[in-house]
Amino acid sequence: MMNESSEPRFSWWLLLRICTFQIGSAMGDILVTSIWNRIMIVNFGFPALPVGLLIALRYLLSPLSLYAGFRSDTTPFLGMRRTSYIWLGRALMVISFPLLGFSVTLFNNSRNDSLGWALALLSFLLYGTGTLLSGSPFFALVRDAMPKARQGLALSVVETALILFFPIAAISFSLLLQDYSLVGFWELIAITALVGGFFWVFAIAGVEKRAILHKAVEHTQEKTRAQFQEFHGTLAKIWQDPRARAFMLFLAVATFSAWAQDAILEPFGAEVLNATIAQTTRYSSYWQGATALVLIIAAYVWRKRRPEQQTPIAKIGLAIMGLGMAWLALTSLTGIRWMVNPALLVFGVGFGFYTFSAFQLLVVMTSDKAAGAYLGLWTVTILLTRGVGIFMGGALRDGLYALTQSHALAYGIIFGLEGLGLFVSILLLARVNIIGFARDTGRISATDAQVITADL
Repeated sequence: MMNESSEPRFSWWLLLRICTFQIGSAMGDILVTSIWNRIMIVNFGFPALPVGLLIALRYLLSPLSLYAGFRSDTTPFLGMRRTSYIWLGRALMVISFPLLGFSVTLFNNSRNDSLGWALALLSFLLYGTGTLLSGSPFFALVRDAMPKARQGLALSVVETALILFFPIAAISFSLLLQDYSLVGFWELIAITALVGGFFWVFAIAGVEKRAILHKAVEHTQEKTRAQFQEFHGTLAKIWQDPRARAFMLFLAVATFSAWAQDAILEPFGAEVLNATIAQTTRYSSYWQGATALVLIIAAYVWRKRRPEQQTPIAKIGLAIMGLGMAWLALTSLTGIRWMVNPALLVFGVGFGFYTFSAFQLLVVMTSDKAAGAYLGLWTVTILLTRGVGIFMGGALRDGLYALTQSHALAYGIIFGLEGLGLFVSILLLARVNIIGFARDTGRISATDAQVITADL
């Protein structure tokens, strides 16, 4: 057994294999947030509020992710710390896909079928629970398998892969489903379950053996009461730190503002710009493709930049995102169809800068002794506020349309508010003492902290 201080060696092959995990993640998200929501709102004529609530459900259940991260730190499951939790969660997601298909089948026959809503609810409960059970352990596994100096890069690359696979999945699905048909929707479900399920297994099979060999951490079973006490103590310690609270607030506002459009972007294209289902499915590919390109460029240009130095890049990304949302609001108010793609591209460019830097800041704002708990807390913050944002986007769409009787004005107001929130998040980030946190947790020395602060 190797010494605990020994670190794993960095391997691009291993990291790229782990990245294939995101193929299934991207396919699942495109299916439920770009295609299913459009079918429900536009083709079936349902209000955006219940649709947005179901999409947001997995994010609203996000505290489960925090506990899953803690459990993967302290309690092995089926002989492994991370992998078993990940595969259990992804199995639940695979089961959820056909349930969603049965729900759409019932709605296709009758819009008033209550069993359709029950199956949709069960599908999203399984999908959300599976996502949350596997999310924090997955990121912790990536972190475990990489040397400390490359952990931020590894998480950024994994997130880049997810965003890169989004446009690939969106374009592929738009070619397979040019317009709504029940048979076509079932074909997408089968492809997502089979292809996504395969890569969820392939990507991380055997990775944990590498992590455990190099970490050489001995794990013992603890009594349930002791686990809860330790869990509560860890959370209390994190919450007592004002830097952690400030960082959480920043993440919440930025995430809410960035994702409130998620459930209504495709309906916006249909109801304001008269776009087809194939065209609106590609909306995700435009902004997420731009995001992926920026992430790749940023990873090369700033590959030697320390994670503690990422704050200015995050601020630039947030500002560009805000401009993209303002442009999208203007597109809605004017109804000029050609403006939508440039607006999405601008937003995607900003999202790329922000994502590259923010994921490295997540690593900085994490201690080695409680990596799963910290990453779980940041994951919960991101997922919960993303869910609230998606839900509020749908609720505002319905409420503003009822007040104004104008889809263009309703969507325009929502996009404008999102842009404002992104600019506010820049001010919130400036209040977070990231360098001080890294110094106090032993990530950097006091001398390094002074040098980095001077450079910033």
